[in-house]
Amino acid sequence: MNRALRRISIAVLVMFVLLLVNINYLQGFEPSSLATKPGNSRAFYASQNEYERGSIYTSDGVTIAASRLSSNSSDSIKYQRYYPHGQEYAPVTGYDTLYSETGLEYYENSVLNGSDPSLTVRNFIDLLTGKPRKGASVTTTINSKAQNAAWNALESDTNGKPGAVVALNPQTGAILAMASYPSYDPNKLATHNGNQLNANDKALLNAAGNPLLNRAINFTWPPGSTFKIVTSSAYLTKNPGKNNQTNVYSPTQLTLPQTTHVLTNNDGEVCGNGSGQVPLITAFAQSCDTTFGSLGEKLTGPTLNDFAGLFGMNSKKLTIPMPVTQSNYVIPPSQALTAFSAIGQYSDTVTPLQEAMFAATIANGGKLMTPYLVQQVTASDLSTVDKTTPAQLSQPVSSSVASQLGQMMLAVVQQPDGTAAAFNTAAVGFTMAGKTGTAQNGANNTGLDDAVFTAYAPYDNPQIAVGVIIQGGGYGATAAAPIAVQVIKAYLASLRK
Repeated sequence: MNRALRRISIAVLVMFVLLLVNINYLQGFEPSSLATKPGNSRAFYASQNEYERGSIYTSDGVTIAASRLSSNSSDSIKYQRYYPHGQEYAPVTGYDTLYSETGLEYYENSVLNGSDPSLTVRNFIDLLTGKPRKGASVTTTINSKAQNAAWNALESDTNGKPGAVVALNPQTGAILAMASYPSYDPNKLATHNGNQLNANDKALLNAAGNPLLNRAINFTWPPGSTFKIVTSSAYLTKNPGKNNQTNVYSPTQLTLPQTTHVLTNNDGEVCGNGSGQVPLITAFAQSCDTTFGSLGEKLTGPTLNDFAGLFGMNSKKLTIPMPVTQSNYVIPPSQALTAFSAIGQYSDTVTPLQEAMFAATIANGGKLMTPYLVQQVTASDLSTVDKTTPAQLSQPVSSSVASQLGQMMLAVVQQPDGTAAAFNTAAVGFTMAGKTGTAQNGANNTGLDDAVFTAYAPYDNPQIAVGVIIQGGGYGATAAAPIAVQVIKAYLASLRK
């Protein structure tokens, strides 16, 4: 054999060996990912015709996504996906279409469609016994009463303004409610008619208000005065000799360094008795901007950034399992802008989930639990495939500082001059601790501030923490707090049954 032919033979042999290695790798290590890869028509038709896709439930047993036999005799696909509560649960379920999935339909797709390796043995047994094949079901952490209250309030009480609500169990991080407005009906995207699907998808993409956007976890607004929870946490932690009764500088106007601008309280109001020195708890209850602007200058941007990070901001890795858009604290380039960032302005931005995390941390004695949406995965034979174990995400503050902050949040609601005094125990029937926020946001194009509220209840035995943001809603106590109250009331009532 001459040299040239030998080289060609060796090259062909090497390529043949590589081909064998690749085939064995794909068959041995990649079958699951190939089966769930978008555009794999063979896997799609198998999942829709050979077995029924698993259902998605709330924690209290309400079906929010399921499959049934198609009622269309000419349909080449056996099973039809449907969503009994449409818009209300769309931010949770997402959708399953001919071509793609979103939400839990995407992130739990392998267990729902039965291709996950954890289901291999069960699938084989079903094949041997002749049982109908069915994917695993997913039980979420959502409480249907809390979710229903959140959705109804967003739909009816916001005058059509965009917004979102997230509720958490402070002790575990379980997401009890996750509602976004405006929303969409995923049933319109579950059609097996390709032309109709494309038309419905185009209509939703062009619809006013961007209903496909999950504002609960994938949109951010300025937190406004709710960020004073972070600023207060930094102050009390960095000054261990201080407490919420410590007098702090509270001028009517705060002269900002290196600028001609001054910071004033809302409508130029006087903080406390106007002496220029008030207890921290009073400044917090009345939400005095000059007080917390001054504290921010002294604490500095890097310190506020550290504490914001401990509360979950600036995280690029948070998933529930859907990825959560990063809430941001940007270190300001000057003391003057640090004063604004300390009151939740400048470049501070948060999701409604982050708002709920603020309150949940204080409610849980300073421990922030990792938020999660999936409670359990159950196979068709009712055996448990997977179950979420609650995990701590961080420890933003000590239990003693959390106790101090809890008293301050209680004062917001219980003190006659607190910004949320309209929601005291006598008014709502339970004792809540909270913080209002009224955030200036030039991006919302409404001419009104964004309304923000974060709270937990009951105060002496926290069971739920809530974050609400209404774009262009105005005052937090006017537009956001009433929604939080409805969600809390519905959830606490469900626990008593």
